[in-house]
Amino acid sequence: MNAMQRLELRQGQSLTMTPQLVQSIKLLQLSHAELAAYVAAELERNPLLQEGEIRADAPGLSLADFLRAKQKAQALGPRIVPGPPPSRSPAVSGAPSPPGAVHGEIRPELEETLARATSLTEHLEAQLDLASSDPHLRTIGGHLIHSLDEAGYLREDLAEIAAHLGVPPADVEAALRLIQTFEPAGVGARNLAECLGIQLKERGRLDPAMQALLQNLHLAARQDFAALRSLCGVDREDLADMLAEIRRLEPKPGLAFTPARVDVLVPDVLVRVGPDGSLAVELNSETLPRILLNRAYQAEVAKVLRKDEDKSFLSECVQAGNWLTRSLEQRARTILKVAAEIVRQQEEFFREGIAGLRPMTLKSVAAAIDMHESTVSRVAANKAIGTDRGTYPMKFFFGAATGEGEHAAKAVRHRISQMISAESPDDVLSDEAIAQKLKLEGIQVARRTVAKYREALRIPSSSERRRHRREA
Repeated sequence: MNAMQRLELRQGQSLTMTPQLVQSIKLLQLSHAELAAYVAAELERNPLLQEGEIRADAPGLSLADFLRAKQKAQALGPRIVPGPPPSRSPAVSGAPSPPGAVHGEIRPELEETLARATSLTEHLEAQLDLASSDPHLRTIGGHLIHSLDEAGYLREDLAEIAAHLGVPPADVEAALRLIQTFEPAGVGARNLAECLGIQLKERGRLDPAMQALLQNLHLAARQDFAALRSLCGVDREDLADMLAEIRRLEPKPGLAFTPARVDVLVPDVLVRVGPDGSLAVELNSETLPRILLNRAYQAEVAKVLRKDEDKSFLSECVQAGNWLTRSLEQRARTILKVAAEIVRQQEEFFREGIAGLRPMTLKSVAAAIDMHESTVSRVAANKAIGTDRGTYPMKFFFGAATGEGEHAAKAVRHRISQMISAESPDDVLSDEAIAQKLKLEGIQVARRTVAKYREALRIPSSSERRRHRREA
């Protein structure tokens, strides 16, 4: 007897990322120069888009112009927004795709592939496409890839990512394990020990002794080699070889894909002191693209089109134009909102200089303006704030507090540099003396922290400075 078949209806959630959402989020991360290049390309391919104001007496394009623009757009190929496509928020399935998306993919133009180097995100995405055909795993993997920092580390908690995406934590862990098999080796690690462990495992060198060493890297930093030999069960020579092997590894694998910094910064946001002493925050109008959709021309062309393919191209141009203008407006509002909160939290910096810099994290800004940390991170990328004191990358204002106090590490390092610059040849300050002076100023910093900051500033120790000044 055949078993009875039963038809069941199950309700569940699926994670879908539309190409339209991908491109909208991409625009947020672009610098103003990259955005200007993208808008210029859109003006080339979309005859309905015009730059600046549309004057009523301006001569319009003819039908022949429209058809020539159609041929040119087809020759240019599909659209793409340059830069990594972040995708932290689930999208609604069934939303219209932007023009140029082919089967959910957005392909690069030839000029773009020749003009710029591959980013870490693009490098990992290409490997993800080849490593798995599971759309669920690939979508989660894409989210993890876009959450990596410049060094290639995943700083966010996996449980929080799973809750945000609405997927089981085990699925997120599986996607992360897959990414950790990609090149460059060590990418996707959550800490230094895991990063080094991934690289050693790839080389077949992650034995129990190495695992014990990675679990006790703090002892290596303190040069407590006796304790390390005991924990690892090795002799002096073996430990020296193990430490030498670790030094040859790459602690920040993602930095190889970081583009060179541009020396000249053009501010995206301007901060000015008003007549009443208040701080005014505004977008730099010179970096904002001004484009409009010419509705009058759209109506005129629509009246005379006869072929279905021409009507389809017109509809595509309208859709693309509407999407781009809305996305640019949303991008401007989001940047201004984040910048205003940065200025609010760092008000003392804008009034006093670097001494007034306070600890501030992506999380604190995101919580204050009800945004996700990933959104704030994308706004801060490739953006700059112009002030009376100069122009600063937006990321400059983010930083943790010193371990013993509520002062920004950048501000403490600046004060240490000032103290050492002002010391006399006969009164060279030791790290302990600097710590005591900072304590009198209300900055609780340990001597070891002073030494760490001094070394980061590439300032010699007090004994070396004293010897150099005597020789001079």
